[in-house]
Amino acid sequence: MTEANRKRIGWSLAGVVGVALLVAAITVAPMQGVQSDGDLIPTARVAEGDVPVVVHASGELKPKRAQTLVAPSVGGPMQILSIEATGTPVKEGDVVVEFDKSEQEERLETAKSELAQADQEIVKMRADAVVQRAQDEVTLLTARFDVRRAELDAQANEMLSAVDAKKNLLTLEETKRRLEQLELDIQSHAASNQASQRVLDEKRNKAQLLMLQAQKNIENMRVTTPIGGLVAVKENRDALGGPNFGVQMPEYREGDQVGPGRQIVQVHAVDEMEISAKVNESDRANFNAGQPIEVLVDAIPGKKFGGKTKTVAGMASRDMFSGDMMRRFDATFQLGEADPNIRPGVTAQVTITGEVIKDVLYLPRQALFEKEGKPLVYVRTGGDFQAQEDALVEQGPERRVRLVRSDPLGQPGGQGRRRIEHIGHQRGA
Repeated sequence: MTEANRKRIGWSLAGVVGVALLVAAITVAPMQGVQSDGDLIPTARVAEGDVPVVVHASGELKPKRAQTLVAPSVGGPMQILSIEATGTPVKEGDVVVEFDKSEQEERLETAKSELAQADQEIVKMRADAVVQRAQDEVTLLTARFDVRRAELDAQANEMLSAVDAKKNLLTLEETKRRLEQLELDIQSHAASNQASQRVLDEKRNKAQLLMLQAQKNIENMRVTTPIGGLVAVKENRDALGGPNFGVQMPEYREGDQVGPGRQIVQVHAVDEMEISAKVNESDRANFNAGQPIEVLVDAIPGKKFGGKTKTVAGMASRDMFSGDMMRRFDATFQLGEADPNIRPGVTAQVTITGEVIKDVLYLPRQALFEKEGKPLVYVRTGGDFQAQEDALVEQGPERRVRLVRSDPLGQPGGQGRRRIEHIGHQRGA
């Protein structure tokens, strides 16, 4: 094929895969028309010049920081009294969710009553112990006196009859046994009082712990946020009796019953935002981490944001469930400025402009098609068009021409323009 013929190669737009490829004309290689069976088929010519390497990606805005708020662990389900709606801006320390605390207040009053009762029992037990010790001291003193008197009576046995002497010895033994038993009883009373003291102390400690726990639970019924940002209420997965896959669950709202530890709200810090996107495998070599970007947020038309490329995955992945066989790299882009109008979850278009490649052959993106994840073009040969895979038009010892993509710049007002995204091989490649 001659140089002149290669300059006249064209591609049709019949069967364009994406509607976006039909938005606007290409300024670098305007589309022309070829009459075929009564229909005008747009075509494009191979052009030559300098091409900037531009990568386009579409992603979702996400906060760099987020805090999940959960229901307090109080041992049972709780009812939501108030909850901030999704999208509500909050500041650090603001109350986001408040639960019904009547049950915990009742537990607090019960614990206070048990604590007061334990205190009264301790006071009574201590008073009884004092009285018991006094009685034991009097009884012990009397028993010792009885032993001493029996000992004196036994000393006069030599002057008494055998019967009276025997009585005195029996009396002495009896008083000594009574004294020994009394001393054992006194020791038992002391041990019993100590055990009763420990039981009442434990009862008091338990009541005090329950009281402190109820007070803490009442405080936890007002869930505050440790960071400022926007509220995102979680789905109530218990609303329909448990998880229902494929069913849209409602968000938590006032009056809902919530189990302890359930995730209720997530607060997104919007002062630092990131864009999570996937980049085509063919674009991976055209940008690196740290490279500046330009961002257009779909929800804020007409305003451009700056930023930089934060991370690029080292391995490509493929979504097996979508049917798309093309591999893509996960990339993260950091937004350079905060805007109160930006909300997490909105779509953003990222443009990464790299170096300019000199003296290359290129074509507009309208000429590109995809089939089973592979690029495809239609080459005009005479009055017909032949499909060429891999976007390969011609290959020779000195030059080979490949399709060059271009993407919309996102000009406002529908005046979309397209710029070269992928370049062809340079001469001599």
